[in-house]
Amino acid sequence: MIRFDQQICTNFEKASQKEWLETNGLGGFASSTITGMNTRRYHGLLTAATKPPVGRIACLAKLEETVVIDGRRYELSVNQYPGAIHPRGDQYLKEFRLDPFPVFIYELNGMQIIKSVFMIAGENTTVIQYELRESVNATQCQLTPSDCRLEIRPLLAFRDYHATMRETNSINANFAAQENLVSIMPFAGMPTLYLAHDAQSIQASGYWYRNFEYSEERQRGLDFTEDLFQPFVLQFDLSKDANANMIASTAAHDIKQVGELRQTEITRRQRLAAMSPVDDELIRRLTVAADQFIVARGEQKTVIAGYHWFSDWGRDTMIALPGLMYATCPTEVGRSILLEFAKHTSQGMLPNRFPDAGEEPEYNTIDATLWFFEAIRSLAERTEDFEFVRTHLYDTLIDIIDWHLKGTRYGIKVDEDGLLRGGEAGVQLTWMDAKVGGFVVTPRIGKPVEIQALWYNALRIMENFARRFNDEVREKLYRVIADRARQSFNEKFWDEETGYLYDVIGDDFKDASLRPNQILAVSLPHTMLASDRALRVVEVIERELLTPFGLRSLNQNNMQYRPIYTGDSYGRDTAYHQGTVWAWLMGAFITAYVKVHERSAASVNAAKRLLAGFREHLNEAGLGQVSEIFDADAPHRPRGCIAQAWSVAELLRAACEDVYQISSVDNQVKSAKK
Repeated sequence: MIRFDQQICTNFEKASQKEWLETNGLGGFASSTITGMNTRRYHGLLTAATKPPVGRIACLAKLEETVVIDGRRYELSVNQYPGAIHPRGDQYLKEFRLDPFPVFIYELNGMQIIKSVFMIAGENTTVIQYELRESVNATQCQLTPSDCRLEIRPLLAFRDYHATMRETNSINANFAAQENLVSIMPFAGMPTLYLAHDAQSIQASGYWYRNFEYSEERQRGLDFTEDLFQPFVLQFDLSKDANANMIASTAAHDIKQVGELRQTEITRRQRLAAMSPVDDELIRRLTVAADQFIVARGEQKTVIAGYHWFSDWGRDTMIALPGLMYATCPTEVGRSILLEFAKHTSQGMLPNRFPDAGEEPEYNTIDATLWFFEAIRSLAERTEDFEFVRTHLYDTLIDIIDWHLKGTRYGIKVDEDGLLRGGEAGVQLTWMDAKVGGFVVTPRIGKPVEIQALWYNALRIMENFARRFNDEVREKLYRVIADRARQSFNEKFWDEETGYLYDVIGDDFKDASLRPNQILAVSLPHTMLASDRALRVVEVIERELLTPFGLRSLNQNNMQYRPIYTGDSYGRDTAYHQGTVWAWLMGAFITAYVKVHERSAASVNAAKRLLAGFREHLNEAGLGQVSEIFDADAPHRPRGCIAQAWSVAELLRAACEDVYQISSVDNQVKSAKK
């Protein structure tokens, strides 16, 4: 449970930085701050994934809530308008809990209003509940049946979740009201919003609430103003029934099911926590966090890269999958994800991204495909189900290697030295993929260091698969290429003067920028470096790039170093990989650190301390989640997405593999017994 008392809840600056997130396993979500004030265009009570996991539509932005006691009105909402915060419902907020979903406790006039918000797994559905209680501090309470009522005014957006809404006459303000159910479709082609409720009355209104301001969007240099439509008012008599319930959904529900829906979600989340591979609070919380990224894609599964604005990316999915399989992603789900991406391979490449609008996948990545091999190795070795690989994936992997040998998109091709080159002007292929218009911030054209590490790792994986599958010809082919790559790598990438690896080499240049990419040349299962060189790499990374929340993407002495990730799109994108700290790299660093110290007791304890540094962060930005990035300079403020799949997954993987030495097979047996 995460809990904040009145001191935090009424501190507007602190409380408005703490964001909660509910997800539904389809790509849809609900999210806001603990004050209830939306600070992002992505905040809202129901963002529906109409083509899971994409096609996301912001339907229900928020509820304006008013409690009327003895004729006195108490506004529970908080909104930012030009020059004003109004109303100030946060001043009544006594407590916020994530237990297991968002719970808000308001105290007013000797009474408490307890509000709960949660989403239903597998549905574009959000449940909002209110309960009236006497305050534990109240000396007396004299409510009569006519003394207390709750007024709810839904505010609708109905737009693409990346956009903002402005007042328009084209909106259809008509709604259909039946007993305990109201439905509305403001725009043609949009989903219908069904609002099941147990209110005593409903009154038409049809107002626009204008000029909401979203402070986080303003800071990001984006459109930060929005108008929202308020179609009707629901009135609940809390004197007759101390409970008020609503189910907002793209499908009609019976309000009488609300209790069952709540208990089902509580039970499901208790089971998630019980699936933790380690009896440790941090690992248990990361296990629950991991579940929010596993979502549907057609009949299969995929991984949302991050909330609020990412869809499923090939690179992020493959990096995250090994860690997710230690948590709430069972092997059948892992297989489903691998099969889904295998189905979309093209010219030996995995998709980099599935666009939100459902267009054709994008293939501008050199590393996602190579991470695919590592994800498959991880699943096969943990489950010992090599037959799954042989039957369903081996031919695809052979085809991928063949394409890389003969050449595929963007100049990706194995050179005569056995190393993998790639890149074209105007295209970003590695994970350092920031681009502003036509300007690629870190193009890294040529032979990037981590690409060679991943390529060599993939070749050794294929060599082992071929041996296991009695494919002698390919076993020899992959061994020969891998041996050649290892020799070339050590000859060309090691810089004896600095004691670390070049970041990128080309035909006529060697980039000695100190970046974290070379940590993968140590952390991956198959490494080309001798132990003395691996140790020197880890030492320089620890000295120059390590922070409490991950690795800097560039060392501080570099002229291109950017200490803060902030500003408009240009300012943020040009800082994205020029110093900004990435949490997912902490996993690779822990693995490399423990490896070069031969898993000594001291190295394992150091790894535990690095993991423990994230405990407080889980209460800081995206509650219960790990952020995408952090400022390069202290105090390393969290930035980017409030919840990032590979951030969570890599911490889980490193904890299980390098600290606790727990296999996912053991975890599944443990979970089954529970």
